Amino acid sequence: MFLEPQEAMPQTSVVFSSILGPSCSRQVQPGMGERGGGAGSGSRDLIFQDGRLTSGSFEALMEHLVPTVDYYPDRTYIFTFLLSSRVFMPPHDLLARVGQICLEQRQQLEVGPEKAKLKSFSTKIVQLLKEWTEAFPYDFQDEKAMAELKAIAHRVTQCDEENGTVKKAIAQMIQNLLLSLAARSQLQELREKLRSPVVDKGPVLKAKPPATQKDILGVCCDPLVLAQQLTHIELERVNSIRPEDLMQIISHMDSLDNHRCRGDMTKTYSLEAYDNWFNCLSMLVATEVCRVVKKKHRTRMLEFFIDVARECFNIGNFNSMMAIISGMNLSPVARLKKTWSKVKTAKFDVLEHHMDPSSNFCNYRTALQGATQRSQTANSSREKIVIPVFNLFVKDIYFLHKIHTNHLPSGHINFKKFWEISRQIHEFMTWTQVECPFEKDKKIQSYLLTAPIYSEEALFIASFESEGPENHMEKDSWKALRTTLLNRA
Repeated sequence: MFLEPQEAMPQTSVVFSSILGPSCSRQVQPGMGERGGGAGSGSRDLIFQDGRLTSGSFEALMEHLVPTVDYYPDRTYIFTFLLSSRVFMPPHDLLARVGQICLEQRQQLEVGPEKAKLKSFSTKIVQLLKEWTEAFPYDFQDEKAMAELKAIAHRVTQCDEENGTVKKAIAQMIQNLLLSLAARSQLQELREKLRSPVVDKGPVLKAKPPATQKDILGVCCDPLVLAQQLTHIELERVNSIRPEDLMQIISHMDSLDNHRCRGDMTKTYSLEAYDNWFNCLSMLVATEVCRVVKKKHRTRMLEFFIDVARECFNIGNFNSMMAIISGMNLSPVARLKKTWSKVKTAKFDVLEHHMDPSSNFCNYRTALQGATQRSQTANSSREKIVIPVFNLFVKDIYFLHKIHTNHLPSGHINFKKFWEISRQIHEFMTWTQVECPFEKDKKIQSYLLTAPIYSEEALFIASFESEGPENHMEKDSWKALRTTLLNRA
């Protein structure tokens, strides 16, 4: 049967290898983003290839982030460096270093011939801080980072005593930052209250529920409508994921590789919550199938979910599609041979072809590329939807990190690697910002999010009650389950 995504490690494509090869030019290209006056020696430690920054010392890369009187960094560089720097240094330490560079440049301007340009320099520093707080607001949850931000702001506003425009810009920036942090905190508290392990959602049953008990078909019998509601839930949940959460995967996995404790769990909570949603949906699909008493109705349920998965594929919601397929491939469902014999499986075969794990999920990646191209040229919100299989996306990012070193033999940071990681994360974040165009149905969503979900043990019991064990292994499993039930009774 279908191999679940957790069991297949994606391989980085040959395209990545060509982008991230170890060879690079040792020439600094003048005029290609090189910092202007007062840059110090750091700019000489930046290596460019075909006009693109490929490597440099951390100090030089950091200096390349900080504006001067005549220079402001490219926005893509700001995003990429701020995103990747946390692999090497905590954000509050980086902010302190940036603040020190800014102070040194300010002092040079105050005593030099370009004192008149001091306000222009201050405006650029505020713009950099504004971009930082907007792109990565949760870097400033740390008290040290917030204190450092305010210290830099205080130094910058000293040149703005006359009309206060810089002060106003800083005040607005900090107000917006505090609102972002408050919103994040409230959302996290709400989700913590709703958080519940899958195994606690459904009791271990002695017998199947009565046929009159409500199921998904009693709530929604239209596959397209259910696929649209699943897309609503996906977009709402994925929208809470931030770029720094995805970079946390790298440091988290590195910690596990080095047998160290993970540290602050809240930094990956949004990732865990989204991953849990995938597992809940898979288990819900299996529960809805296994709890049905009559074979005819089970057949209908399977065909319904096949149609829902197909509609998810058409929408571009690959994560829900994969979850549904995974649910139908769980052992308690997959073993129902008499039920499957009545299912028209042609559509299911097509879906499994799209999610075939062979050749690094080549078929899925082709479909994802098609959805991405459609999104880029879309004329409507419906065509913009791209929700990738999250487990595969995460493994791609981590595998890209693992097969390419952070540092080159020269000691420079391999910035090619971080350009590519940043590109993929930025593309993912673009997908998460799409507004769902479908009308929200609270009744259907409530069922999807709160319907009882059987534990793995309960699924097997329901499955064996529907179709008895067929071989020695199944007979032993069924006997053990019945013994467990009798002991509990």
